[in-house]
Amino acid sequence: MKVTVKAHARLHFGFIDPDGSSGRKFGSIGLTIDEPSIMLQATPANRLSVAGTERGRVLALARRFLRHYNIRQGVHIFVKTTIPAHTGLGSGTQLALSVASALARLFSIDADVRELAGVMGRGGRSGIGIAAFERGGFIVDAGHRVSATSEHVSGLGFRVSGGFKQTETRRLDLIPPIIVRYPFPKDWIFVVAIPRSGRGLAGAQEVRAFHRIAGRPADAGRLSRILLMQMLPSVLERNPVVFGESLTMIQRIVGHWFQPVQGGTFATTQGAALVKAMSRAGALGVGQSSWGPAVYGLAKDREMATSIMEKMREVVPAKVNADVFPAKAFNRGAEIR
Repeated sequence: MKVTVKAHARLHFGFIDPDGSSGRKFGSIGLTIDEPSIMLQATPANRLSVAGTERGRVLALARRFLRHYNIRQGVHIFVKTTIPAHTGLGSGTQLALSVASALARLFSIDADVRELAGVMGRGGRSGIGIAAFERGGFIVDAGHRVSATSEHVSGLGFRVSGGFKQTETRRLDLIPPIIVRYPFPKDWIFVVAIPRSGRGLAGAQEVRAFHRIAGRPADAGRLSRILLMQMLPSVLERNPVVFGESLTMIQRIVGHWFQPVQGGTFATTQGAALVKAMSRAGALGVGQSSWGPAVYGLAKDREMATSIMEKMREVVPAKVNADVFPAKAFNRGAEIR
């Protein structure tokens, strides 16, 4: 038996309320895109082995899964393609869920995506990656409820009365619930650019960054209003101009929140230059995905996307080295066969 899994990257458009003053902490907006993607295969074997890219990460993920379900059988995992790590495209969650889903199918374990996310330690802050793997499309999650005792999810574990305690496996009720999932217009194209220098924050660095901005955000109400009254209706009405405008406004608010920890509105000077070039080239909306350094610009169709990429070559400074490619929405979950 051979199990093949293909999972897709996501763009993270921003958090709704990282301060938690609304009674819920974080909340996220995002979109599953068709490229880049992860493809891996799992087959029974005498021992655990991994070949292909991301070997070390995949070994650790597989060991975690096998230990949790007390499986002593061997397996060979071949990783054919991956999403670039620490670029803001959700590689960690997609890789963890791809490994877990392949092994669950291989060993006949009846577990849904949310259970596997808890086992693999994903979803402690954002639920976008989990929903992208499960269903795809345009997604908004509700974040985590802030309890009256001030105990709340914070990064890799819980913050309780100012202390910090790591947990190996998150409970299912700590994975943010999905409140919106729309199929996204597939004729709208995002021009995605990943600077080849710089990496987004992850792990302990990310946790420390969120602690630093605690209490800072002041525009969560305005962001929520833009999301509810402009962005969401624009998807249903298939209006790329309004969607792009709301996307840019949300990105400005989020960029201001994270400016103290990433050094500016964007994580890298290269990303800022690329976004500026996309705007000048006619992008309807621009932003940075998660901690970056990946940035993107919205086009209403493939012709506009091609024009943006051609114009970017003329205006982007020669010192900015980046991978630039078009990506459209992916409105289905990961493919498992």
